[in-house]
Amino acid sequence: MTLAIRNLTVGYGRKTVIQDLDADAVPGALTAIVGPNGSGKSTLIKAISGDLTFDGHITLNGTDVATAQPWHLAGLRGVLPQASTLAFPFHAIEVVRIGLSAGPDADHEHRAEAALARVGLAGYANRYYQELSGGEQQRVQLARVLAQVWSPGTADGPRWLMLDEPVSNLDIAHQLQVMTIARNFARAGGGVVAVMHDLNLTALFADHVLVMAEGQLLAAGHPIDVMTDEVLSHAYGCHLRVNTAPPDAVPYILPHCAAPHAAE
Repeated sequence: MTLAIRNLTVGYGRKTVIQDLDADAVPGALTAIVGPNGSGKSTLIKAISGDLTFDGHITLNGTDVATAQPWHLAGLRGVLPQASTLAFPFHAIEVVRIGLSAGPDADHEHRAEAALARVGLAGYANRYYQELSGGEQQRVQLARVLAQVWSPGTADGPRWLMLDEPVSNLDIAHQLQVMTIARNFARAGGGVVAVMHDLNLTALFADHVLVMAEGQLLAAGHPIDVMTDEVLSHAYGCHLRVNTAPPDAVPYILPHCAAPHAAE
């Protein structure tokens, strides 16, 4: 019961974005995809999610993503896109309930409220989505995804979270909260694949890292093994040094605790 990607090629029109990529992710682990802008990270997660056509093979828990019915994929994975736009004035709770309509747990009456509480938005159910901050909207969308795949492990196999830049609009505390939710989902037997830009958060939370550049996989493995000076400098096209303090005593912030404060 894994995510297996073989000979994956994805393009838009005549432009090839990913070429002959092989990669794997396993339940029980948080797999992060890192790399510079334009390296194919979001394209990869869209293909994995079944939202883009592709050449090659992707299987999720043994299911062929290219030929699976949408309702079947909805029961396997929840997808948090990089951005979500709503044209109508939905309440936050109504947005979360969209996840229940897509997933197999529509009969759970209080699941949407529990999902909002899990992302730190208890009491926001009747707030209009458009009136929330960008970070709050992002957490509402995460609650929608969690409601869809609430139980990480089931008798039929693991469920998966596919997260495209899940912390991009969040402050440090909420970044830690979201990454902790993702890691706990994996620890409970689910699979997590997340596109990440923050290399420090990636190093803190990821169990497995895929480093991409120009549509190809440069390295894959444990953060200690692949997040090296050589690999990251090659990927990002600039000189990077891992775990070295900046010159001239310039302060820098690392959330070493890797956990949010307990709710007050």
